[in-house]
Amino acid sequence: MVIDLKRCVGCQACTIACKSENGTPPEVLFTKVLEQVAGEYPIVKKKFIPVLCNHCEDAPCVRVCPTGATTKREDGIVLVDNNKCIGCRACYVACPYKNRIFLKKGSLKNGYHGKQLTPYELVKYPKWQEGVVLKCTFCVERVDQGLDPSCVQTCPADARIFGDLSNP
Repeated sequence: MVIDLKRCVGCQACTIACKSENGTPPEVLFTKVLEQVAGEYPIVKKKFIPVLCNHCEDAPCVRVCPTGATTKREDGIVLVDNNKCIGCRACYVACPYKNRIFLKKGSLKNGYHGKQLTPYELVKYPKWQEGVVLKCTFCVERVDQGLDPSCVQTCPADARIFGDLSNP
């Protein structure tokens, strides 16, 4: 994935699309847009910086995982197998971009709107496991179907480009 920072308008559509696609708990954001403000009123410039897992070519998280839970697919997507993850957070510490999330115990008890989970949360939450590390998967289920990740499809500014740069 490549993100054209000059095109990003900071609308957070990518963040919302990701949360909707993945049904993540309240504190879990796989993609977010940081705001950087420079200057003083009345001359102010604002930059928007989308951040997510970079699926590094030589991913430190893969190297440090003691159980082999973090792996890199042939297409470059870095994934975590929650059945192998022991929650040691070695990958969390090794990530140079700080884009891993540890899902604490009790995170799946409450939804966004109080103590009772919504019907959507009841459908999505079973795929998550507490006590393990989570990260962006580039919407691997969509990619495997030949679709773009939801953040790419949703971006109204076309700031995100997904695919193999060696095979356009």
